[in-house]
Amino acid sequence: MGSIKKLAGQTIWYGLPTITARFLGFILQLFFTSIFSPDEFGVITQVYAAIPFLNILFTYGLETSYFRFVQLTDKTKLYNTLCISLFVSTTVLTVLIIAGARPLADFLEISGREDYVVYMAWIIFFDTLATLPFARLRQEGRPRKYALVKVLTIITQILFTIFFLIICPKFAGNPLFSWYNASFGVGYILIANMLGSFFALVFLYREVTAFRWLFDKQLWNDVMRYSMPLVIVGFGGMINEMLSRLVYTKVSTLPAEEKLTELGIFGANYKLAMLITIFIQAFRMGAEPFFFNQSKNEDSRFTYARVMKFFTIASGAVFLVVALFLDVWKVLITRKDPVYAEGLNIVPILTMGTVFLGIYYNLSIWYKLTNRNMTGAYITLAGAAITILLNIWWIPYFGYTGSAWATFICYAFMMMVSYLLGQKYYPVPYDAKRVLFFLLLASGIYIVHHYIRSLQPGIWTVHACGLVGLGIYMAVTGWMERGDFRRLLLRKP
Repeated sequence: MGSIKKLAGQTIWYGLPTITARFLGFILQLFFTSIFSPDEFGVITQVYAAIPFLNILFTYGLETSYFRFVQLTDKTKLYNTLCISLFVSTTVLTVLIIAGARPLADFLEISGREDYVVYMAWIIFFDTLATLPFARLRQEGRPRKYALVKVLTIITQILFTIFFLIICPKFAGNPLFSWYNASFGVGYILIANMLGSFFALVFLYREVTAFRWLFDKQLWNDVMRYSMPLVIVGFGGMINEMLSRLVYTKVSTLPAEEKLTELGIFGANYKLAMLITIFIQAFRMGAEPFFFNQSKNEDSRFTYARVMKFFTIASGAVFLVVALFLDVWKVLITRKDPVYAEGLNIVPILTMGTVFLGIYYNLSIWYKLTNRNMTGAYITLAGAAITILLNIWWIPYFGYTGSAWATFICYAFMMMVSYLLGQKYYPVPYDAKRVLFFLLLASGIYIVHHYIRSLQPGIWTVHACGLVGLGIYMAVTGWMERGDFRRLLLRKP
């Protein structure tokens, strides 16, 4: 249990800044919905849907590879080699994107806004160069600086956003602000993001300048063989997460203006579902290096099984916090336009789907430890195929609700297949029956609460029932796992 408590500590240290950054970013998105209409928000949703795909291409799995190879070779040599590789490839790809800004803008259906594509390219450029410095901080166990830089970066972005969207319009007639163009609108979101990403490199100055121009070709070849399948995994994951918003306007049969309005509603409600993504991301930040380090221990597989159980319990609780209190979250996204609330029905679907994705992340350790990354790539590609086919099929008929169910089914498929293959190639004694029970318990509580909510008993009654449902879940899971919780708190094995 001591190792699991260590993971909990790492999740707090490395995850807290991620939670803070993602939560502040989430608040920032809510601010956008309060000043931009759904069709305007739809434009920026299109741009941000493309960024994660490009991030995968730019980083090509080097972060995970760094954690893997740092245990097998000289750390300084590895850092130098990977930093050089990343700098050269990032520079080339950024130039190509800027040169192709016009066709990219046409593909994203924001023709005439090539400047948006250019700012997007610079955002990715700065973010990519910060990847390995951040990984180095995690690997060296320097959580304080990691936290400080992450939080300072998002705060910097927020300050620039406030400056461009609130302060500048108030001084539009001042000669000092003659450069400000109010019609640029959502474009200032990209500029603020770009500046925040640039300052992240400034805050990471020592780590950025720590590498030397010493390149080990053989080591680079070994890393590339391990990393390339992770690129496929990354692309597949981004397809599953982002493709629905990226192709929504291309698949929907609605008139052009209605497409963007629905996309804006979809994007805003997707942000609510991402509340649980914040928790999962925090867990992954601590879990990835932890899992690799634990692989050397004889009882590592039992540790993975216990981690899975605790993760599922925690994920179920977060799911209920999101799903049982939709009326609270509705207030956050409807400040500008009540039409955003029309998409609340997809939030529980996407949230439970994301729980499945988190379980899949736990399960995926089997192919990373057995060097079967291509198998992981095949699983992800199969999930991506499901996402593509179901979105093309369902969006014209069911709109964003169909897209939400496509995401749910995709992640459920990936979770089950990874579990079955993992038990074949790297058996871990997961308590599958209890994991399934916890998921069904959380789902059942939500279904009962949804029925009560449909009776419209009053807002306070709905919230009271939500608290009762959450309390029941915590009581049942706490009682069933009272032995492990007691050992965890007392640091017993």
